[in-house]
Amino acid sequence: MSLKIGDIVPNFTAKDNHGEVFESQSVLGRKPLVIYFYPKDNTPGCTTEACSFRDQYEDFKDLGAEVIGISSDTVKSHHKFANKHQLPFILLSDQDKKLRHLFGVRNTLFGLLPGRVTYIIDKNGVVILIFDSMNAAKHIQKAMETIKELVL
Repeated sequence: MSLKIGDIVPNFTAKDNHGEVFESQSVLGRKPLVIYFYPKDNTPGCTTEACSFRDQYEDFKDLGAEVIGISSDTVKSHHKFANKHQLPFILLSDQDKKLRHLFGVRNTLFGLLPGRVTYIIDKNGVVILIFDSMNAAKHIQKAMETIKELVL
């Protein structure tokens, strides 16, 4: 399966960085979401991206949106990563890559690296933007622009 613009995101569950089960139905269809998939905790690009989302997190919250980061790292890795960089948003562990498959996130660089893709989902649970770029810094700007257009 691969989500496209206009699709409704199906419900899913995954363990968060605190080891708790996150159920998407707690946020899907209730508020705009920024769900970003990234390759790996503590790598330069992924750290830049996470810290940029952290730095603008309050702006996203002020617009009524929630930010969720997803990679195939373990809960323990996510916990350390979130604590080290004081990340205020949810990180989900996708070790079995079910969420990558559900969303349709492909590997890049000849299939060697997990993809970096951001999905913007409106308050009705509908995908309104899919931004696929290995340039980590551009994801935050694109997400913010899209969320602003949604709510303003």
